[in-house]
Amino acid sequence: MNSLEQEFLDKIEKHKGIIFKISKMYMDHKDDRDDLFQEITFQAWKAYPNFRRQSEFSTWLYRIALNTAIIFLTAAKKRNFIGNEDFTNYKIIQDEYDHEKEEKLAKMYNAVHQLDPIDKAFIFYYLENFSGKQIAEQMGISEGNVRVKMNRAKNKLKDILNSNKY
Repeated sequence: MNSLEQEFLDKIEKHKGIIFKISKMYMDHKDDRDDLFQEITFQAWKAYPNFRRQSEFSTWLYRIALNTAIIFLTAAKKRNFIGNEDFTNYKIIQDEYDHEKEEKLAKMYNAVHQLDPIDKAFIFYYLENFSGKQIAEQMGISEGNVRVKMNRAKNKLKDILNSNKY
């Protein structure tokens, strides 16, 4: 393994949580999430030689992951592979399992899955505490536009949560 490969693998290992979170936000089924995780990693590897290090690796990876997730979701919808998964089917070790917290988290993810891909991205940035400036840079829009779109995305999410009595 050459040094570039090792460097990439080390960075992916350190930041794999980013890929996991985006995969979970965009895909309902575990198999689909695993496929998306793999696709994001593959796309990041393909783009890594062109990574200019003008930003943090994590910032670059967010952009690759979100773009890949949106493309992957669109392709998956065309293939009709996406469905709703019952979050109660997850098997988690009972000793470490907080049922109430997991139920709330499942409801949140279920609501997020009902958003369109762009709104999901804004919610993801919000949950990750990105600043308006950081989001504007990532999305290629003005900070004012970020505020408007962020408020709309949050309102849509609230409406979904309220209509489902979460």
